[in-house]
Amino acid sequence: MSELRIRDLDTAGSRRVGIACIGAGPAAAMLLERIIANHARDWAGLGIDIHLVDPHRPGGGRIWRREQSPLLKLNSMLEDVAFFTDASCTIEGPVAPGPSLAEWVLGVRDGRFERPEWSDALLDAELDTIGPQDFPTRRLNNAYLSWAFDETLRRAGSTDGEDVAVTHHRDLATMVEDDEDGRHVVTLGSGSCIRADLVIYALGHSGTDPSPESRALAGFAERHGLDYISPAFTADVDLDGIVPGTDVIVRGMGLAAIDLTVLLTEGRGGRFQRNEHGGLDYLPSGREPRLHLGSRRGVPYRSKITSHVVGAPVTLEYLGADFRERVAARVAPLDFERDVRPLIGAEFVTGYYRELFTGHPDRVERAWAEVAPRMRSIIEEHGAESVQLAEFIADIVPDPDDRFDLAAFYRPLAFASPDPADEGPDDDAVHDRVLGHIATDLRQRTRQEHSATMALFLTALYAFMAIAEIAPERWNARSRIHSLPHTWFGMFSYLASGPPGHRLEELIALAEAGVVRFIGGDIELVTRDTDGLFRASGTAVGKGSSSGIRTAQASVTASVLVDAWLPEAHAAHSDNLLLRNLVASGRMRELAIHDADGRVTTGEIEVGTAGLLPNSDSEFAIGPFVAGPTGGAFTRPGLDSLPFRVHDRCARAVLQAAEDISSARLLIYDEIVEHGSTLGRLV
Repeated sequence: MSELRIRDLDTAGSRRVGIACIGAGPAAAMLLERIIANHARDWAGLGIDIHLVDPHRPGGGRIWRREQSPLLKLNSMLEDVAFFTDASCTIEGPVAPGPSLAEWVLGVRDGRFERPEWSDALLDAELDTIGPQDFPTRRLNNAYLSWAFDETLRRAGSTDGEDVAVTHHRDLATMVEDDEDGRHVVTLGSGSCIRADLVIYALGHSGTDPSPESRALAGFAERHGLDYISPAFTADVDLDGIVPGTDVIVRGMGLAAIDLTVLLTEGRGGRFQRNEHGGLDYLPSGREPRLHLGSRRGVPYRSKITSHVVGAPVTLEYLGADFRERVAARVAPLDFERDVRPLIGAEFVTGYYRELFTGHPDRVERAWAEVAPRMRSIIEEHGAESVQLAEFIADIVPDPDDRFDLAAFYRPLAFASPDPADEGPDDDAVHDRVLGHIATDLRQRTRQEHSATMALFLTALYAFMAIAEIAPERWNARSRIHSLPHTWFGMFSYLASGPPGHRLEELIALAEAGVVRFIGGDIELVTRDTDGLFRASGTAVGKGSSSGIRTAQASVTASVLVDAWLPEAHAAHSDNLLLRNLVASGRMRELAIHDADGRVTTGEIEVGTAGLLPNSDSEFAIGPFVAGPTGGAFTRPGLDSLPFRVHDRCARAVLQAAEDISSARLLIYDEIVEHGSTLGRLV
């Protein structure tokens, strides 16, 4: 430790260390679990007082709070959610297993775990009927996270335990300063203060000040009596002002747009029901607006997958051990676009076809042992998106539906469809092409015969974890500012973080009912004061039956515009008062990188090893506002998931810092006792 904080040495030389954790959502709760598990094995006897500060209940925090619409769901299946470490985890700390969400639900059913005391009829029905491959509501996830937090406290002994004491302050932290002894003083919204030796910032997701574009759009809307909703967390948005029957332009087709669509349709009394052909119909309530959806890609994120791998195990061929050795040995910084993105494409193609050839040999012409070396040779010489690879695959994979076109996968509306497009009006052609894409994606990613898509997903997940382990300083400026947080994270989210399949089936039903229209990709928004309306247009490429390849364009005017995506991280302009104050005071700093255009800040907070803030030995930060991939909070079981490693490293660093403080106090107290030195000095 660079300095020793000494207090209350006149009260039996107290060695207890105070830790303030600001935030009590999933990341903070999982970090607490890691602190308690590591403490029990490696720091037993060290007295720590942990103060959790959050206006919301611990476990779920704000984003996963129970007080939100029961229509909103996770985009993870029940069996894919875990809070506790498992045997797959490669961590320095102890593995301390506990039930996954699916196991906890079964435990509630058979009486091993109590139902939440706040459970109502809807939650009871979900607990009693949900299956392992169903998608739980956010309220159910809150129930699990709350139970997991309580279980973590039980493992600590109790909230009044001698070694570890945990206190939740249902309040908002507004400022962190240092007192005259060098300890941290956390000021709360209520006016009270917490004094702590160590501080952990686990602030979770926050909003940000409107961007210049958002301010301009809001100004345009105000001048013309229109409505504009800027990027926000959908569950927090007031949608009551959107009048039934109104045309609404929705920019964005990710998870925020899906949630928005749910709340404005089923959330307004509409119903879905199965028809006699097994399809899904939507029965409007009459209170819905008309939603016109478009985005850069023009299609939703890829559907979550419900198949399972049946062929050879999924492994990394290009980003594995050899890649890590090359990265460790090189001197020049890595460039994502040049050095890594081609390898990601190679992994995607290889992972997909390995499962197709080994899991479904009846649908291919040759054996994988023969195909794999030739495929690798073509990829290394020409690339994963090359004509040469496409021609090679076409000769040995008879059904085009089984082939994987990487370029078309990324931008499906920018490539000709293999099916004839509608020769009618452009608006209809664009809408129909998007609708056809969604139907195809849904079929390929929710049926077992297309398990190669699950292998593709797992390959992407393993690639994400491999890239996340590369030290930030090994990347060049362009990669850290643009490619990693935007290109790569966007690519991964599009492939791996899409909505449940039934949400896309519902989207098709809404389109067939006329409640939703698709306006395509490369969406452009125009605002003219002479028009006084929002105007958006988008495109899609298709193959007409007589005109060959043609680009169709759709357009719409509307009085309401919703930018349906999450606010971009920008700590200095966050709507979290504490985060803004920490940056303004210099306790935190946004990661700044020098590129060809000068000094650029990423908007995210710079941290060092194990989340330690630069120039500090007693302040840590974890979560989505921190620079670098963290993999989120709760995660998938059995995959050595990144969040477990991130939280374990931070927990051990926090405990080591606590031990250093405690040991220093004991040494000074012994010196005081022996030599009669002055109490309370600061060394």
